Amino acid sequence: MLWSLLKRLAGPRHSAYPLGDLEALPYHDPQQLGHHITRKAELLRADGYLQWPAIVHMETIAICNAACDFCPYPTLERKGERMSDEMIEKIIRDLGDIPPDVHFQLAPYKVSDPFLEPRLFDILERVNARLPNAMISIITNGAALTERNISRLCAVKNVLYLSVSINYDNAEEYEAVMKIPFDRTIGRLDLLHQKNARGEIPFPVRLTRVSDNKLSDSLFIQWAKSNYRDFSPRIAPRNDWIGQVATGTAIPEVPDVPCHRWFDMSITATGKVAMCCMDGEARYPKGDVTTTHVLDIYNQPHLRRFREQLISRRSAGDPCSRCTYLSY
Repeated sequence: MLWSLLKRLAGPRHSAYPLGDLEALPYHDPQQLGHHITRKAELLRADGYLQWPAIVHMETIAICNAACDFCPYPTLERKGERMSDEMIEKIIRDLGDIPPDVHFQLAPYKVSDPFLEPRLFDILERVNARLPNAMISIITNGAALTERNISRLCAVKNVLYLSVSINYDNAEEYEAVMKIPFDRTIGRLDLLHQKNARGEIPFPVRLTRVSDNKLSDSLFIQWAKSNYRDFSPRIAPRNDWIGQVATGTAIPEVPDVPCHRWFDMSITATGKVAMCCMDGEARYPKGDVTTTHVLDIYNQPHLRRFREQLISRRSAGDPCSRCTYLSY
């Protein structure tokens, strides 16, 4: 199910938004983003994800080596929190109740960089063995993409994609915002690209940027296509994390659309399940996996109604009625 959904979403987008046409780029157009997010929610509902989560974020450790001003990590209260081995085991066991023919996306992070988790590859080995229907997605800032980590990731099965949040094509802006060395990250990105050219990387690689403005975004895309032609550049719309980050959100008002993030589970290192990926601080928890089955949290009647009815988030109550998040 998940594979067919991804293909349907990806196909029209690539044909409709050519990289060379600045006016066609969707991340600056709230109306286009609203159409896409509604369509994605409708497809998830139609494809059987009312009862089963489409994406599960599992933050086993709340650590990142960057300090981006568009992310809640710098002021995160749970910074440094480490999920117990017992809780990880419980989550994997709970997710084992998802039918084997229902594919879902497993993201071993939330407000964290997965490669800073010493247990990462042990966890992914268990996921591969016990959750063969889990498609693994990895988002990292790239600083820890050492040769050893790249090799170990290549041995993991069912990796959907690796996304490197690079954001800037120059040291001055990169280091001012992300607070990590630009040259080190570029060196590791070069290594990844060389390995990909030799056919050693068995999954697609994305280079992402949080949107700033059309000109800067376009220059970033050109830089990425010129220097890393085998990787796919992506621009992520800037969001304020339900008011948790003062970024000056690019979306001026709460959109009159539902949200595909109602089909997600966002588990933090403390065991609290945040309302969604944008609830970085987990200020609006919808459950706690330490005491409740993951699927019971997902299937609470009021949360299931959101997925069944796909109402406008403006009428969904707090915090959704204050959330400007849009994506594509």
